[in-house]
Amino acid sequence: MFFNMPFANRRLFRVGPAVLAALMPFGLDAAAPGTEVKAMSDARTQKAALLMADFADRTGLGSERPARRYLWTDAFAVCNFLGLARAMGDPAYRRLALQLIDQVHHSLGRHRADDPRTGWISGLDEPEGEAHPTRGGLRIGKPLPERAADEELDEQLEWDRDGQYFHYLAQWMHALNQAARATGRPQLSLWARELAETAQTAFSYPTATGRPRMYWKMSIDLSRPLVPSMGHHDPLDAYIIDRELLASAQRPLVGPSLAEPIHQAASMIEGGEWATPDPLGIGGLLWDAARLQQLPQLGEPAEPDLVEALLTASLAGLEYYARREDLEQPAEYRLAFRELGLAIGLHAVERMVKAAQADPTSMSPAIQARLEGLERHLPLAEHIESFWLDPANRQGDSWSEHRDINDVMLATSLVPDGFLDIAPPPP
Repeated sequence: MFFNMPFANRRLFRVGPAVLAALMPFGLDAAAPGTEVKAMSDARTQKAALLMADFADRTGLGSERPARRYLWTDAFAVCNFLGLARAMGDPAYRRLALQLIDQVHHSLGRHRADDPRTGWISGLDEPEGEAHPTRGGLRIGKPLPERAADEELDEQLEWDRDGQYFHYLAQWMHALNQAARATGRPQLSLWARELAETAQTAFSYPTATGRPRMYWKMSIDLSRPLVPSMGHHDPLDAYIIDRELLASAQRPLVGPSLAEPIHQAASMIEGGEWATPDPLGIGGLLWDAARLQQLPQLGEPAEPDLVEALLTASLAGLEYYARREDLEQPAEYRLAFRELGLAIGLHAVERMVKAAQADPTSMSPAIQARLEGLERHLPLAEHIESFWLDPANRQGDSWSEHRDINDVMLATSLVPDGFLDIAPPPP
């Protein structure tokens, strides 16, 4: 209902009761349902704030509804709240990000209510678990319990079963790191590095070639693989998040240095082929490249060869994807969150293009050439956003069945700073 409204600077609009229920506990300027409040200054920020307020209310964050936590979605949500805090100058959103972190740790860092096991999944006692909530990893948040050790694999059912995914954990590490930077709380950085150390140790295994690999899905207690195949980009995610966490950590360093995980991940990505036709996978390559490109601003060495490789793979995948005309299909044949991942990645390209224009010496000629190719596809981001902002396209099952992740990633695409920017100083 909100997205047909003609947003404009300082325009007054009416706030619905569901949004108010989410906004009021956090000190935002909302009154009774139907009262007029000043619109935020930017139309994209307005839309993102409404999406996130509704998400907070619907999933039990700051409302009386039962908490419903899902690690991937919540990682993006933390970054969105941090981005909204910067965009609006309102610390209430930063408090909301911290509350979400606490709720995730006390939900997904502990055993399920339908599991005979209780307490922290790390096995730590209560005080130690509170001090180190990520030591045992974090559950995915799937609706069904994990598959028992003696239970046969059902590939379809496995999608709905709990466990741990490395790529979800990597996104949560990033969210914790962004929160540490935004709030000045080094404990959040420590938790991110403890999670990185735990996850990479558990998911990686040696092979006869001497080159390690990674399991795609592990059990809740990280004792056994549930899906032994390796995710295409999981080693890449490991390497880049390890580099990011180490670059951002306060000195002198307290806790894991990640030296061994970085070395291990570097050996796994050597000579890697990263191209993919999947829009979310392409978006992930693009935001990974943007993060790598920002590392020198944090005092870390540049990696132009890897950045170029990621942009080359992204361009190949994007050109193939664009030729398929998937974005011309009706909503019922599309998955919004995967397309929105691509839109977020294209916003990362926008930032890299601007950085190259501001300082051409900051990027190699090869990287700039790849950016020129990618720049031709930038209008796709607005095309994707406009499609999913249309209420008519959010009525069907393809949207409602994944509403939480769709809403949150749409908000990320609208206000991507909290997710994409790792180098600027905190506000």
